[in-house]
Amino acid sequence: MPARLSSMESSDPAVSQASPAPSDATARRKSGRVTNKPVLLQADPNLSIIPNGNTKRKRIPDLEEADIDNLDDEESDSHGSDGDPDEEELKEKRRKSRSRKVPTRPAAKKPKTTQPKTTSLPERPAINGAKKKPSKPRQPRAKPNPAITDEGTGLFSELFAQGHTADAVAAEWITQYDQHNANAMRELVNLVLKCTGCDLEVNVHDIEDPDNAPSKLEDIQDEYEARKIVDYPLISKARAYASFRSTVTGFFSALIQTAHAAGVLYSDIALIENIEVWVTTMSSSPIRPFRHTATVISLAIESALCSVYSEIADGTANSTRQKEGEQKKKTVNKDRVASIQNKVDEGERKLGMIDTMMENIFNAVFVHRYRDVDPKIRVDCVTALGRWITAAPDKFFTANYLRYLGWVLSDTSAPTRTEVLKQLSKLYSEENIGRLHGFTERFRPRFVEMAMRDAEPNIRAAAIQLLILVRERGFLEPDDIDNVGRLVFDSEPKVRKAVAGFFAKNIDDLFNSVVEELGGKEGMAEAVGEDEPDDFDVPRRSWLKLKCLAEVLQLYSSEDDEENAEQDLQKANPAVAGAGTDSRFALAAQAVYQGIPDVKEWEVLAGYLLSDNSSAPTNANGSKSPEYLFRERCQLNAFEEMLLLEILNESVKQKLLEAVESETDKKGRRTTARVESAREAQENVAVHLADIIPRLLRKFGANPTTAAVVLRLEHVLNLEIFEELRQGSTTYASLLDDINKQFLTHVDQGVLAEASNAILHARTFEDLQEVTESKLQELWSDTMSTLRVLASARSQGKEFDLTSLCNTVARIANLASVSDCISVFESESRPSTKKSAQEETTSPPAQILMGLITSDFLEADDEAAQERGQLTIDAMKALLFYHMWLIRSIQTSLEAKIPVPNLPETDTFASALFTVMNTRSGTDPVRLAAAGACLDLYTLYASYRNLNSPSVPKDQPPNSNKQTTTPPNKHPQQQLRPANLDSLIRPIPPECQTSLLAIFHLAEKHHARLSHRTLEPSSPADDDDQAVDDAPQDSDSDADDDDDGEDDDGAGNSEHRRTRVLLAEKQLCELAGKMVLAVVGRVLDVDGRGKVRERLKRNEKRLGGNFREVLAFLDESRGKGVRRGKAKAKAKPKSQPGGLAEMKKVEGKKGSAMGKKKSREIVEVSDEESEVEEEEEEEEEEEEEEEEQQQDENGELDDDRIEDDDEGHRDRGRAEKGNQEVEDDIMGD
Repeated sequence: MPARLSSMESSDPAVSQASPAPSDATARRKSGRVTNKPVLLQADPNLSIIPNGNTKRKRIPDLEEADIDNLDDEESDSHGSDGDPDEEELKEKRRKSRSRKVPTRPAAKKPKTTQPKTTSLPERPAINGAKKKPSKPRQPRAKPNPAITDEGTGLFSELFAQGHTADAVAAEWITQYDQHNANAMRELVNLVLKCTGCDLEVNVHDIEDPDNAPSKLEDIQDEYEARKIVDYPLISKARAYASFRSTVTGFFSALIQTAHAAGVLYSDIALIENIEVWVTTMSSSPIRPFRHTATVISLAIESALCSVYSEIADGTANSTRQKEGEQKKKTVNKDRVASIQNKVDEGERKLGMIDTMMENIFNAVFVHRYRDVDPKIRVDCVTALGRWITAAPDKFFTANYLRYLGWVLSDTSAPTRTEVLKQLSKLYSEENIGRLHGFTERFRPRFVEMAMRDAEPNIRAAAIQLLILVRERGFLEPDDIDNVGRLVFDSEPKVRKAVAGFFAKNIDDLFNSVVEELGGKEGMAEAVGEDEPDDFDVPRRSWLKLKCLAEVLQLYSSEDDEENAEQDLQKANPAVAGAGTDSRFALAAQAVYQGIPDVKEWEVLAGYLLSDNSSAPTNANGSKSPEYLFRERCQLNAFEEMLLLEILNESVKQKLLEAVESETDKKGRRTTARVESAREAQENVAVHLADIIPRLLRKFGANPTTAAVVLRLEHVLNLEIFEELRQGSTTYASLLDDINKQFLTHVDQGVLAEASNAILHARTFEDLQEVTESKLQELWSDTMSTLRVLASARSQGKEFDLTSLCNTVARIANLASVSDCISVFESESRPSTKKSAQEETTSPPAQILMGLITSDFLEADDEAAQERGQLTIDAMKALLFYHMWLIRSIQTSLEAKIPVPNLPETDTFASALFTVMNTRSGTDPVRLAAAGACLDLYTLYASYRNLNSPSVPKDQPPNSNKQTTTPPNKHPQQQLRPANLDSLIRPIPPECQTSLLAIFHLAEKHHARLSHRTLEPSSPADDDDQAVDDAPQDSDSDADDDDDGEDDDGAGNSEHRRTRVLLAEKQLCELAGKMVLAVVGRVLDVDGRGKVRERLKRNEKRLGGNFREVLAFLDESRGKGVRRGKAKAKAKPKSQPGGLAEMKKVEGKKGSAMGKKKSREIVEVSDEESEVEEEEEEEEEEEEEEEEQQQDENGELDDDRIEDDDEGHRDRGRAEKGNQEVEDDIMGD
């Protein structure tokens, strides 16, 4: 014992004096100091012994911080000199020791990881193969949000401003509730009020009188409503409230969980009752912030109760099973059984209490709010109900609660319908779906109706996904399966994409049934054997899958009466189906490609189409072999062949698209390996296509429908591959021969259009241009020879085939759209023999076509009237393309600094068009085509205004009205421009403009009558204008319209009437678009009064959205560079970068129903000229304003007339501001 106290004794002066002195030999040094034996660490009783290196060093428990001064003094005394210090030195030391700062506790060092040396090996924790105990999810701590800080110390401040977690705040509130329940409840109610955005509060007296809660809340709501607050935190878009909803709902969920864990939820029933009184009363408030916030809080409380309910139910079930297990033992422990029974009884008692709470909230809040006027509240209710069903299926997964989801399927709000479909998809994804059988039987028709006819494509796609789950559960009827499968022909891409998997399942079901008919897997193996990877002409299992695909598509197409009627009408009226649009079968092929893997193997599909399954080998005894049965089952009819050809087209396009996309990874990076792989894939497709297309044309070229589909394959063929192939030019020439054959043998407009596009695609490759041009010349020679023979017979009064003449002129119009026809149209015939000279005329083709325009329209109506009309339209198209090529030729010559020899002559063509417009009546297609060609002709030549403008100096705007004295040799490039080139830039004559407006008026009236629309009545000022509304009208036009209306009413064919409405709208929009281009090009409405513009816009808002979008370009073109105010007019604009302003594709704004190719006219604005003319416009505007003010003061001009004149003057200013070049892209239409 004395050894343990040695350290303390040495440090205590009193003890050291009482201890015996050591001997002089051992205890004293030469200096006179006394030496003491060091005390070992294990012998010091004031220190705790450290058993190993893992524990931290502890402080001396017997020493307090207040004794530090005494220790310092004692240490100084022990190390002092032999003499004792005097009293003054001791006082000084004490003073310094008092002023000395007490040292803080040093930071604890990390324990050493090294273990003390031992003779045993360290033991590793036995966790191999064992699962770690899941850690409790960490509650996120809310960051303090100064934007929603609450002044004071309420719950709102603790929850949002102080950054506490929801669990911590809930636990603190439960503690406060145990201390003073009224104050705690007051804080909770005030929190709910502040969550609504209300600063008003309740006091303790209000809480103690729950019966007065409705009247108190009514007073608060009245005061809140008087402030007219619109936004509230729950729906605020401010960044500060981004996590507001999750924080509030998380707090109330934590509150219920904490009350459950503490037992307050069951011991103090007044807790939940008081919350229900205040929150449920607010959920029925007429004020939306109160109602919405209280509903969200009530739903969160209900969700928390569901979690508690499920937890207690699971515990009670486990206890019940445990009790049953104890009772089955041989020796029953009655005490244990009784204890478990008590647990079961307690759990059932709690379940009953929670069930009552949930039922009260459901009846008081959900039953009323799921049909609230606010769709956001309805969405919250649907989401919560789906969560309750998943969390507490024993309570809510019943028909009594599922019916609410079924009723919301008919909600008027799209987000609500989307949410209920989302929740139902979760339920049908669960394993235990037996409870959904009755619900499905009741609401299955609504599922199918939403998939087929809902107004929102997203909802239709979601409904289809739900039906896929319903089908997997076996709850879908066969009729419903077929109805949903027909959506593969739907016009919405999202719907087609969503139904691809559903449709593929239909094909799989049919395929499996056919395989069973053919003997199952054994019979299929005997019939086709194993698939050869490179031989695509031998039978495969995929052939049977493709046959099933074609059968299902044909079935769905034939049973879809509406789609068939539309298809037949499009065949009868090709103008309804726009050029360049995909057919409904091509759109279906896009969906099929995504859903059926066998379709992606396009080589197998091509081999199946080229195979001959009509002849198959039989057995030696004459019975049908398995291969014979297989080939017999795989035979295709004509319609199925057309369907598979459409699918082949889409499969090839998608394969090439995938090859191009594979060149880059997800991050957009390209590697050499990827590029080479993509290039190899494209080469394989091109080589195989070059071999397949001629074979397909030989088999399917006789039918116009299938021939057009096969010709479309050439559009995706990469012709650059032929350069790298041996005998590539020979293969390519053979392919062009097949295309030319289809062009010359078919009269169908679809085949001619596809063949023309194929030729145009071939001309884009310069290396093969020589072969292409030689084939084109052969086409021109054969076509022109036929035209001259028929024209000669007609001019000589001989009998000729009118149908052949119509087909020949149609081919000429298609060829002129893709090939330069100037030399062909202007050359005279040189017959090689006398016989050919007698049969063929020597007139140039342009003259022959002009004769067809000026003569055929005079003939009386007969059986060939429709053919004669189409002949005139095709002739006008061919001549219009001829003038387009002339304009391009002149522009190319000027750009290449080549003198222009001669200028084209336009008077004859314009006069012929004007004659057709005045001779034809009503909205005859020939008359409308002549009006469009006339507008195009004048607009095209208006592009010469800025031709060769880059060579004009900056100090002189091109086409300026002012005379200049520029030396002849100063700008040599400008001398290439012919002096009379401006003579081609002419406005449309007044009499022609009057006819155009008359035709436009009839087109408006015709469309309005068919679509049952009312036109805007004309104003007196417009009636006085002879150029607009007093144009000569046709006497029989109204009668024609009346007859049309009677026919529609009598026939009752709604589909036919709808097609006629679309056709009338297409004609009106085409004519209006061309007139808009003419106004922009300053060849129409050039008098500066703007009457044509006003006439075009009179019925802008009465004839549909397509017509309105076409006319919208008038305002956009005016807005380009037009000054809107006097201040802007006086400010001189700075130099702006010149360039091309892309004109909106006016003719393309006709909707998907028409599908018209969009024109690519371009308006070029000269900035140099605009600066000069802006100054002139400014002076003119100032003069005009002074005149108007003077007239207004004299009472000679009323306010309406001032507005009209101002508008007309601004139109003239826009037209005069800057030269705008209108160039027509010849290859664009």
